[in-house]
Amino acid sequence: MSRRGSRTRPYRGTKTWSSVLAAGALALAAFWFQGPHGNTPHEAGRPGTEAPRPTAPSTANRGDALPTFLPAEARQTLALIARGGPFAHPQDGGVFGNYEGHLPQQPRGWYHEYTVETPGLAHRGARRIITGGTPPSTYWYTDDHYASFRPFQVSGP
Repeated sequence: MSRRGSRTRPYRGTKTWSSVLAAGALALAAFWFQGPHGNTPHEAGRPGTEAPRPTAPSTANRGDALPTFLPAEARQTLALIARGGPFAHPQDGGVFGNYEGHLPQQPRGWYHEYTVETPGLAHRGARRIITGGTPPSTYWYTDDHYASFRPFQVSGP
């Protein structure tokens, strides 16, 4: 038997497969930290942006007119929050981390997020209502995926 036939050669594609797997892991990590699931550190706000802080919150009773900055679909979201669901998205009712600190600092678990549907989208979109407290005592609205928030009040049922 020749020496050439007895040698074991390493598979030349090993480096290629390692590169493909590493690139896939990086892509998955990038998707995870920028995806629309709402509980990642990067989703609480965009670096370098400050949330506007209106001095007087708007008031809204679930039966009254909503503040003008809220879309009509927010009424359904507020009704679902008041009833405790059922919610269309598994993330709704989940803890909102406030990692960027755009909302007042509270203990973890104080804030919860809820989707405000956007007509014509097949995904959650960027609109959310964030509540504070259990039961909710503070309400915030964002239409730019956590980059800014506007407070509003909701009266009792």
